[in-house]
Amino acid sequence: MPLTSFGSILTFAEEIETQDNAFYSGVVDNPECTRLKSLIEPFIKESKKNIVIIQRTRRENVTEMILEPIQDFIREPFCIKKKDAKSMSEAKALETMKTIEQRSLDYYTTSSKKMKSLPEVANALRLLGKKHNARLRKINDI
Repeated sequence: MPLTSFGSILTFAEEIETQDNAFYSGVVDNPECTRLKSLIEPFIKESKKNIVIIQRTRRENVTEMILEPIQDFIREPFCIKKKDAKSMSEAKALETMKTIEQRSLDYYTTSSKKMKSLPEVANALRLLGKKHNARLRKINDI
């Protein structure tokens, strides 16, 4: 499915954050992943804040969104099928975490480039990408 507008890019970003939050919540509830709890709980809080940033960006730039068509941008490369986090082994959870954080980083990096004609939006997307890059580094340090 193509992402052809400002609104579709931010809506998909919100979907990504919501899905990541649900996954991380499942990992926290997984008894096999107890060791990861202190790492993941801040990710859950940050994902909620990221959703607020996305929604605020949409509201504050709503007049520009009508004017900016996006071309050659599809969501499929950024879609991930995840298994139930509550029944994963710790190793599988870590592997999935790396995958979803890399996906988020790639999405925000690519979408910020697509939105370069709207600097405030591009900056918000770059900021979200930096947050996911920091998460990925923390996961890789384990």
